Amino acid sequence: MMKYFQRLGKSLMLPVACLPVCGILMGIGYILAPAAMAGEVAGFKAGGAMYTIGLFLIKAGGALIDNMAWLFAIGVAVGMSDDNDGTAGLAGLVSFLMITTLLSSGTVAGLTGKDADPAFGKIANQFIGIISGLIGSSCYNKFKGTKLPDALSFFSGKRAVAIVTAMASIVASGVLFIIWPIVYNILVSIGKTFLGWGPVGAGVYAFFNRLLIPFGLHHALNSVFWFDVAEINDLGNFWGNTGVLGETGMYMTGFFPFMMFGLPAACLAMYHTAKKENKKIVYGLLASAAFCSFFTGVTEPIEFSFMFLAPGLYVVHALLAGITAGITVALPIRAGFSFSGGAIDLGLSSFTPLALNPWLLIPIGLAVGVIYYIVFRLVIKAFNLKTPGREDEDIEAEKRAVLSNDNFTEVARIILEGLGGKENVKSLDNCITRLRLEIKDQAVVNEKTIKSAGVAGIMRPGKTSVQVIIGTKVQFVADEMKKML
Repeated sequence: MMKYFQRLGKSLMLPVACLPVCGILMGIGYILAPAAMAGEVAGFKAGGAMYTIGLFLIKAGGALIDNMAWLFAIGVAVGMSDDNDGTAGLAGLVSFLMITTLLSSGTVAGLTGKDADPAFGKIANQFIGIISGLIGSSCYNKFKGTKLPDALSFFSGKRAVAIVTAMASIVASGVLFIIWPIVYNILVSIGKTFLGWGPVGAGVYAFFNRLLIPFGLHHALNSVFWFDVAEINDLGNFWGNTGVLGETGMYMTGFFPFMMFGLPAACLAMYHTAKKENKKIVYGLLASAAFCSFFTGVTEPIEFSFMFLAPGLYVVHALLAGITAGITVALPIRAGFSFSGGAIDLGLSSFTPLALNPWLLIPIGLAVGVIYYIVFRLVIKAFNLKTPGREDEDIEAEKRAVLSNDNFTEVARIILEGLGGKENVKSLDNCITRLRLEIKDQAVVNEKTIKSAGVAGIMRPGKTSVQVIIGTKVQFVADEMKKML
């Protein structure tokens, strides 16, 4: 189940990755045309070439913001499919269109003969997009190889997926007809409760946002506060200038300090506490992850590097993030993002009408960075946590391991044969030097066959786990094996 949610989390990043272009377009648009959303202000009148270009860019970016649910439906379906096939994406879209049409306010009112619950007016949201994507991918994975009688052979294989998805979506619509108003009203209640808590609510939200990342469920929580699921729509109101100055942005502002400064400082702490012989190896990982977090606000490369190696430290990170967000929001600061809390979004959002003292996030972030560094370093040392570079594995020795054969396709084939064939492999991943596999039956694993591929070693750390030590060329072997699987 954990791996399912991890995979879902990675799939959700596919549609989320479409949003940076939205922020860039709208940010530049606001710079060129402040009057486009804020109304005419001194020195900035509507009309003229700059206004026209700015408004054009704002509307272009808004095209994505306004249709994020579609992106989630297609992106999740593709990401959760066995082979990332576009047919799954089409199935996700089919499901989304079916559900949102059948449960629209007009359709529900026509079917019931009375006014529809307000919840159905918000049915075309990111949460439903995610559900549609899961329905589409599930139908694709199960029915992509369907064989029908000759008379219906045209609809065999992948062509059957859309038909099955449509039927499944009708059933899902029936279920959602009953439970969606309940879920919606609960979400609205949670949102209004947190909203009433002010900065404390923002801090609690940030804490749970980080805590849910390993399960990929943080996006469901985000939809309550960032989007229009529970009538808060912090992100949409901030960029659309339909919110309240000093209030709108409170569920985004607190992310900037720990994303731009806190987590990069944590990387520095992990580097300084790494074993001396492993520092060169983890430097590249931590430096690139820190750079990514600072500029774009993409924190998963950092968080996934230690959340499973040191789960207690991850909880400490979630607590620090929540405290940081609560304190930041309590100050007269408001900023927003279209993608995440990185330097690019901070720079672009600073020109939006609802931004309030965004420059204060820099000194606050520097202070947060110092706190993160001290806390991470002390906790890692005190509890001897196995953060990157502190693992018991001899990474340096494995780095020097050399395959006896650079025919990666052949190496992958032999390893797969020694593992008992693709039928015995449940999942495949790799780290810096190793293939990490989950298998069904250890009894059929033939170490002699695997070693004949010229690998450096084999480990069996669990009842269903096998690790094959390849060396630094592990990615090439992993890629070839994924094709075979």
